[in-house]
Amino acid sequence: MAKLYLTTTLPYVNADPHIGFALEIIQADALARFWRAQGHEVFFNTGTDEHGVKIYNKASEAGLEPKVYVDLFAKKFQELLPALNISNDINFIRTTDSSHIASAQEFWKQVMKNGFIYKKLYQIKYCNGCELEKTDSELENNHCPLHPSKEIEIREEENYFFKFSAFQDKLLKLYDEQPDFVVPTSRFNEIKAFVGRGLEDFSISRLASKMPWGIPVPDDPSQTMYVWFDALVNYISAIGWPHSAEATRGKPGKFFEWWPPARSERGSTRSGGVTQIAGKDNLRQQSAMWQAMLMACDLPPSKQIIIHGFITSGGQKMSKSLGNVINPLDLVKEYGVDALRYYLLRHIHPFEDSDFTLEKFKEVYNAHLANGLGNLVSRVMKLSEKYLIAEVAKDSPQVTRGLSLAPTNFPTEITEAMASYNYNLAMDYIWAKIGTADAYVQSTEPFKTINTDPEKAKKDITHLVNELSIIAFLLQPFLPATSAKITEAINNNHLPEPLFMRK
Repeated sequence: MAKLYLTTTLPYVNADPHIGFALEIIQADALARFWRAQGHEVFFNTGTDEHGVKIYNKASEAGLEPKVYVDLFAKKFQELLPALNISNDINFIRTTDSSHIASAQEFWKQVMKNGFIYKKLYQIKYCNGCELEKTDSELENNHCPLHPSKEIEIREEENYFFKFSAFQDKLLKLYDEQPDFVVPTSRFNEIKAFVGRGLEDFSISRLASKMPWGIPVPDDPSQTMYVWFDALVNYISAIGWPHSAEATRGKPGKFFEWWPPARSERGSTRSGGVTQIAGKDNLRQQSAMWQAMLMACDLPPSKQIIIHGFITSGGQKMSKSLGNVINPLDLVKEYGVDALRYYLLRHIHPFEDSDFTLEKFKEVYNAHLANGLGNLVSRVMKLSEKYLIAEVAKDSPQVTRGLSLAPTNFPTEITEAMASYNYNLAMDYIWAKIGTADAYVQSTEPFKTINTDPEKAKKDITHLVNELSIIAFLLQPFLPATSAKITEAINNNHLPEPLFMRK
């Protein structure tokens, strides 16, 4: 089986976690759990992006030193992970970690040594919301379409630049050689068009006198690293670059176990490599800027970039800057973690923008969880507990097959859906099975036939318990807590507490 590396972006710690990040980390967790269920070894990475002018200003407004400020907010993101039942072996990296700082500075040195960093005086139009330079073609009425309430800033100073323009042909070649490099296709076409129009070098430092909260530029303390050039390096610093890339005893370093060369010694395409999940506002940074940076440092490109849409509210992007965010912890407290995981994985489109309202969330919760899956489990386990002794239910050949399903027994519909990152289609398949099981209860009515034909009724109940065990197995990557509760109820042949209380 393969060694697979999966990472989210690193959210900015200038506000509390919101449901947009919950979407990204839950999507990633479902994928990581699915890969592990198939027998793969997975390195799952997330963390926090803690440098930059926005954070420096927020800390100043709060009357705190920047490090104290980021420590407070990083803790909130760390505490969110167990609250969302994210895999407990996840790696959490902070860009203020000393190991990351050392990696970022070494990365700078390597790119400088290779001739892709230079210094110049310049003037740009700059969006503080994106922390990115903007060309006139990217602006609408001189405003960034992603941050329409923020004024575009005109900046002029002497900074270091990255020779992004040197990588146009190399990036286009990468896109041609890896036709599924960006998912979905619409986003891939978007970045290919962007690169195809020509690339401009971009600034990768700021004057330390203006922005002291950042990683110092090696050999030039008057400058600090631009936030993107610092934060993107986390994907390799998380697995120990550069030290873990060093060969020992004639063997490649540990770094290349997770980030293998683009092609093996035999010339075949690598099977491992990093898969990155990011929002559509990160498309350029992840699939063009970061890939060019890797090339500049003589490192292999990423394996694949998965781009999701925004969660909107009333048609507007749900974001901290617009003040229309929903705290995922509030939903977990009211409805439970698997209710939130269910909604985000099935009812938020994996690639396009999706609107979210509390009314719709409650409606779906009652229809599909409380009255759907939860009601089915209660009905079947009530029958099983009453009419099947524990030994019969546990030792039934049908039930045993269900409980010991091998990873390769994931149905084709789910493996294909997860291979294309269509979490919603995988969930649709499971809920179709739930609907079929519910219809079986209605058509066979074992609660009635137990009195007229007890043998048939017990066979029907056993079939339903078997179906529940399969449903529990399939739910493992998506609703892990619910999956465990159903499996425990079957193993103990015991009616559980309601999985989802009606609201």
